[in-house]
Amino acid sequence: MGFIVLVWFIMFIMCGPCLGRFVVEKNSLRVSSPDNLKGTYECAIGNFGVPQYGGTLSGYVGYPKSNQKACETFDSSLKSEPAGGLPLFLLLDRGDCFFTLKAWNAQKGGAAAVLVVDNRPEPLITMDMPEEENVHADYVQNITIPSALISMSLGNSIKKALNKGDMVNIKLDWTEALPHPDERVEYEFWTNSNDECGTKCDSQINFVKNFKGAAQILEKKGYTQFTPYYITWYCPEVFTFSKQCKSQCINHGRYCAPDPEQDFSKGYDGKDVVVQNLRQACFYKVANETGKPWLWWDYVTDFSIRCPMKDKKYTKECADEVIKSLDNVLSISGVDLKKIDECVGDTEADVDNPVLKAEQQAQIGKGSRGDVTILPTLVINNRQYRGKLAKQAVLKAICSGFEETTEPAICLSDEIETNECLDNNGGCWMDKAANITACRDTFRGRVCECPIVQGVKFVGDGYKHCEASGALRCEVNNGGCWKGTQQGRTYSACIDDHTKGCKCPPGFKGDGVNSCEDVDECKEKTACQCPECKCKNTWGSYDCSCSGSLLYMREHDTCISKDGKSEVSWGFVWVMILGLAVAGAAGYAFYKYRVRTYMDSEIRAIMAQYMPLDNQAEIEVHGPTRGNV
Repeated sequence: MGFIVLVWFIMFIMCGPCLGRFVVEKNSLRVSSPDNLKGTYECAIGNFGVPQYGGTLSGYVGYPKSNQKACETFDSSLKSEPAGGLPLFLLLDRGDCFFTLKAWNAQKGGAAAVLVVDNRPEPLITMDMPEEENVHADYVQNITIPSALISMSLGNSIKKALNKGDMVNIKLDWTEALPHPDERVEYEFWTNSNDECGTKCDSQINFVKNFKGAAQILEKKGYTQFTPYYITWYCPEVFTFSKQCKSQCINHGRYCAPDPEQDFSKGYDGKDVVVQNLRQACFYKVANETGKPWLWWDYVTDFSIRCPMKDKKYTKECADEVIKSLDNVLSISGVDLKKIDECVGDTEADVDNPVLKAEQQAQIGKGSRGDVTILPTLVINNRQYRGKLAKQAVLKAICSGFEETTEPAICLSDEIETNECLDNNGGCWMDKAANITACRDTFRGRVCECPIVQGVKFVGDGYKHCEASGALRCEVNNGGCWKGTQQGRTYSACIDDHTKGCKCPPGFKGDGVNSCEDVDECKEKTACQCPECKCKNTWGSYDCSCSGSLLYMREHDTCISKDGKSEVSWGFVWVMILGLAVAGAAGYAFYKYRVRTYMDSEIRAIMAQYMPLDNQAEIEVHGPTRGNV
């Protein structure tokens, strides 16, 4: 008995880091009726079931008349309405049995969510799963409804409203339960290579196998940045050389893990687990340095299958064989066994191991993230995930970490979310003829955003109006303008430049958007008006012909003979010739007059220098006065 007490005492001390800051993850609970309860409240997300990360769930509250702690199964369905009615949120009291059992019994009774009322006035806590050594809890993995703990004061207020006959309507909102700051999600998975720790170990191994495909797709395309971690503890210096620390720790008590069977006399020891944890962490480190961090999923999956503890293959040799076989199949030559061995180092030396030391420091919570104290733990965008460790549930949580409209296609599949654009186009603008819509499905819902189609940007409010813009706007749905084809001719009202709007082409009239009607040029006397012309209207234009053997000149709206002689009167021709002659003579006379006038003025100027002219007065010449000779 003293030995067992000593073991648990040591384990309690070694778990000192586990007693650090634990952050309770919360989501929003909004009461919409009755009026006296209207408002938004906080509730703590349960660490089991399937929280609807990124989504919401609305329903009404029911409080059972008996079995109010739900520690026993309900005799009949809790819902009185037929399928298709509002979901039931079952209100339960805390106490007497595990939270998980309450949720399981409520789920079997038809509840869509569980609200557990705290039984004391205290800050909200996280409802956790029971430890396997205390209870056989295989049903925990089958809980699929969300659960939340609410304060005692809110719970009592809801009960009072129900006793008065009021209907209490609630919306659980997980849209902001995880941060979603940008186009990439960063997440950590705190796990363990141990495969003999019961249901939790089975859960971790199954999750890695099932999630591997999705994780690798997200990682290869740069949507996520994934990092695996392994929890270790340290042994207090006073116990470094004790049998317990030697069997559970490496590097002289610096890094420890519990014995897999909780029995130091058989099977593998805790230090074997620490070494394999370190080897897996080093595999990731080397693979990440080669630019292929996603190979960790292949290695861990194959190791769990090929090197189980029960077959006595939980060894370095088996781990190396897994890496070699992966090299043959996946060509992972960059993951060098020598580099992994160098990373692992000497596990008996009295020195720090850089990888495990960094992971112990990472266990300590920073900012909004609490200390990592539970195995397994998933941290998404620096916020601890709460809920079932299952592919679909975790994928929903990761998808809720993307900035809206940047989610990868896997997040918009039918299995993950509902496409709101399928219902009345989400209330957004749509051109049914061209099958162009402003509705854009997102993981959290939908946005009405004018699209970009074939490089052409549509502009507008996204709800009532979107219009193609830019130089190539006529390439997509003809810019939303009218377009018609008849008699082998096609006309468009789209102006193919940087302007907007639609304008009917020449030969048509209308608004340019819904219609353009042909203009009858013959009837409206806008063309083919020469005396010899014959007009015939066509769609979008007209045909004009001349009588006899004459040809029609469209530019001048006139008829000419085929030999090029104009079919006009000779009198008109002689008038034209005479007019040209008169104009030429007048021009010549004017020219001669100007030349003669110019010459006369020049000659007179020269002669004026030597003799006075008749029309010029004598010019008095002044000079110096001379005396009489």
